[in-house]
Amino acid sequence: MTQVEQDNGKEKEKEKEKEQRGVKRPIVPAAIPESVLEPIQSNFIVVIHPGSYTLRIGRAADTLPVGVPHIIARRHKQQGQPHYEDPWLHRDGLNKPESNEQRQNGLKMVDQAIWSKKMSNGARRIPAPPDQVRAYNKQMRPAVLDTNSGVKWTNTSHQPEFLVGEEALYVNPSDCYNIHWPIRRGQFNLHEGPGGSLTAVLADLETIWTYAIQKFLEIPRKDLKYYRCILLIPDIYNRQHVKELINLLLNNIGFSGVVVHQESICATFGSGLSSACVVDVGEQKTSVCCVEDGVSHRNTRECQLFNRMDCLLLRQLKETFCHLDQDISGIQDHEFKVRQPDSPALLYQLRQGDEKLQAPMALFYPATFGIVGQKITTLQHRSQGDSEDPHDEHYLLATQSKQEQAAKAIAERKALAKFAGFEVESGTQNTDSAEKSHSHELELGSSQHECLLGANDSEDLPATLARKTTMSQFEGKALGLDKSILHSIDCCGSDETKKKMYSSILVVGGGLMFHGAQEFLQHRILNKMPPSFRRIVENVEVITRPKDMDPRLIAWKGGAVLACLDTTQELWIHQREWQRFGVRMLRERAPFVW
Repeated sequence: MTQVEQDNGKEKEKEKEKEQRGVKRPIVPAAIPESVLEPIQSNFIVVIHPGSYTLRIGRAADTLPVGVPHIIARRHKQQGQPHYEDPWLHRDGLNKPESNEQRQNGLKMVDQAIWSKKMSNGARRIPAPPDQVRAYNKQMRPAVLDTNSGVKWTNTSHQPEFLVGEEALYVNPSDCYNIHWPIRRGQFNLHEGPGGSLTAVLADLETIWTYAIQKFLEIPRKDLKYYRCILLIPDIYNRQHVKELINLLLNNIGFSGVVVHQESICATFGSGLSSACVVDVGEQKTSVCCVEDGVSHRNTRECQLFNRMDCLLLRQLKETFCHLDQDISGIQDHEFKVRQPDSPALLYQLRQGDEKLQAPMALFYPATFGIVGQKITTLQHRSQGDSEDPHDEHYLLATQSKQEQAAKAIAERKALAKFAGFEVESGTQNTDSAEKSHSHELELGSSQHECLLGANDSEDLPATLARKTTMSQFEGKALGLDKSILHSIDCCGSDETKKKMYSSILVVGGGLMFHGAQEFLQHRILNKMPPSFRRIVENVEVITRPKDMDPRLIAWKGGAVLACLDTTQELWIHQREWQRFGVRMLRERAPFVW
């Protein structure tokens, strides 16, 4: 035996003696294993894109997803229980004493914008006196087409525990069911009423999603252990809610693996673009986010009736009559049919003038909505910390040395002084500067209150300070859609990136599918973009139907494309990994900054 072998033997004996004596060793967290690259067929990947009104779901191999109304009806647990229904279009802040005055001011701005622009042939618009239109419509009475509309309430005689989608949408209000929309304005619909707790919302999502998977995709729930899931989440996300959704998909529903990605990035995948300013106009929220080479720029993310049957009718009228074509002017006659359960089929005639243009222009003049006293503006918020995540932002801040913190504070003060001087010299626009600091609507959970300031270490310090100086003016107000886009692009780090965004403004979602919307938005962006960029940007392009696809399906299609990419194989979070490491897996595998 050599001397080296004898020494090694002695060291091993010493280690054994220490163990026997109970010598404590430092506890080291278990290392997260590298993702196992396993090729998987796209037919065994389910792509889920949950929206406020519609759930889009399908296999990654499918050409198009299935669209299901994102609504559930749950049977009352006790007899005599009062009926409850989540409001659909109605929201707080619409009927405040100041609301009507704000709406009138908004309409004045809309009318001024309409009449300040000539038609494409150079002629002025034909006047459409609103009093004349109202007087005509008031005297009109509907014609009865048929005593039976052919539309029926959902049959609940067999008393099912729950109903989902179209069946839930047509539950008679007199039946013993509560109606819930688990997602409102892009986030969990948490409130103090029945079904408004986090547990109840997650239970509703589990029921709706598993029902859709079994009925429309024909996948038995017991077979989901052989499937994986790609989940699309909003660009401005609530960390706690994302964590709960992954737990729901892996532990409750039973998928073997999950990839989470943001809607805006999936929209670029679905449209075949590498970079774009993605404008997502949905049923209840509008978000703007600049994406460059598959990465969402964090500091560019911005967001913006009680009778169910009447809400459906209003939705239909909006999609049928509203437009953004300024060449359409004057008073025009229209007719529409109304078919509702237990009612005759009716034919209404009405006259419309500029109202068809005024309504969608509220997206550009949000004061027209008359929402008062509600928080309608939010940027991405700072993480509030997670006990399961040992290396969150709070840990990093706490472990940072005092010298580093002091040096960073001095650098910020110097840069802020320099930045403030630059703003004064540059002479920003007087009327637009106040509005430029607003952003569009997105409401987050109550667990997040702080704005995200300097959370991205790679971010340019002047850019961070620019957001700090304007963000205090964001809360409670909203930019028009065009100004939100301009502000989002202005937050990009370099002029080269800004040029890319101006040349590729991608509009997705179903909220801007109005005739003439592409030309209208392009005209407003061109008129309001900074003069310095007008000279260097060759072409401002607004894309509303990439590859002639339905804009409502673009993000889902991007999720399906994501499933087929080789790089995605490194992003899967598997069920056993999640059960062992929890939210740490998101910090390791999420393709965006967690």
